[in-house]
Amino acid sequence: MVQGKEEDPRAYLSMGHETSHLSLVIKDNQHPGLFIRLQDSELKAVFYQEILDTMLQMNKWSCLVTGAGGFLGQRIVHLLLEEEQELEEIRLLDKVFSPQLLLEFSELKHKTKVTLLQGDILDKEFLHKACQGVTAVIHSACIIDTGLWRRKETIMNVNIKGTQFLLEACIAAEVPVFLYTSSVEVAGPNSYMKSVRNGHEDDLLESKWSNAYPYSKKLAEKAVLAADGQLLRNGTVLRTCSLRPVYIYGEGSIFLQNEINHALKNDKTFTRKSKGSMANQVYVDNVAWAHVLALRALRDPEKAQSIGGQFYFITDDTPPQSYSEFNYEVSKEWGFKLGSKLGIPLTLLYWAAFVLEMISFMLSPIFIYEPPFNCHFLTLTNSVFTLSCKKAKKDLGYEPRVSWLEARKKTSQWVGTLLAKNRENLKIKTP
Repeated sequence: MVQGKEEDPRAYLSMGHETSHLSLVIKDNQHPGLFIRLQDSELKAVFYQEILDTMLQMNKWSCLVTGAGGFLGQRIVHLLLEEEQELEEIRLLDKVFSPQLLLEFSELKHKTKVTLLQGDILDKEFLHKACQGVTAVIHSACIIDTGLWRRKETIMNVNIKGTQFLLEACIAAEVPVFLYTSSVEVAGPNSYMKSVRNGHEDDLLESKWSNAYPYSKKLAEKAVLAADGQLLRNGTVLRTCSLRPVYIYGEGSIFLQNEINHALKNDKTFTRKSKGSMANQVYVDNVAWAHVLALRALRDPEKAQSIGGQFYFITDDTPPQSYSEFNYEVSKEWGFKLGSKLGIPLTLLYWAAFVLEMISFMLSPIFIYEPPFNCHFLTLTNSVFTLSCKKAKKDLGYEPRVSWLEARKKTSQWVGTLLAKNRENLKIKTP
């Protein structure tokens, strides 16, 4: 071992041109100016570990996840912690975290630093602080609502302004990666009379609805994709892309839980809404996995050039079917049934929805009336509208991690826990 002073204060690796000897000079942080030179046999003991540690440190990165307390956001967080070994810090942002979730996150035993940020997506100062020093942002926070007027202003503010404010915060903080969670509803369907089968990104499908949710997600996505390629102050380039998952299901889905509750009030029977409708459903863990892969691609300089500014449909091997048929598939183990007869003819339902929307519009200056259903909702649940994820497979290397059989089993088991809770609630209410 040779000790000595070095004029160059940087540690370096050198290889002699005339010999095969290697030497590594390492700075001793406890004794400034003192360097240790390791040669040959001594080097072998530490060479690989030192180089590995250096490379890992260079690859360290951090991520901000908005909507981290939500159905999808939680899954994204857990997958990032499981899969990304170089993730130094993950910041979890949401307006509210449930006490149970706060406890769960606080008990995470992981080498990655987990920081909880509770605040409003419309608070610019809060967002600027949240983005300081992070390498990437996943923006999954939004309000989902298929209603006509209910919370319209709030939906537009959170989904559009919130996204714009977050983009501005990222640009100000020189964050080079922005991944947006969009929705299939930015693509359609626009009419139950026009079928789309295995649609893909090049078809340029676009929603024509003015309802708050699809409209706000469409505008927010456009803003995100338009920001791709923007030069940041530090000389790096902002890279963005968007994922468009279809209807997401799995343990914890509020929408599926609502359908189960409605069926329980109807003798465990799901109403067959239409004849021949067909849509994609995708398991939540597969959507989370797509986010991990898209984030990796955006952080790769070569891949980022090709996927930057792009959007991707995310599906899996769940068989396309109507929503009623899907609800039955994940609950039939518990005695649920699918109605054998169709309800009111679809044409009459559309006329009724149209009349109710007109009444709602005329009353809007003095009173907010929310119709029980609307034309957009009827189109969503009664169309043939299926999509392909071939582009995500090609560009992102996406392959579903959870099969349909496994996803159905897990979801069905969760439905069983809902029934158990329902029975407990009935016991409590019964005198």
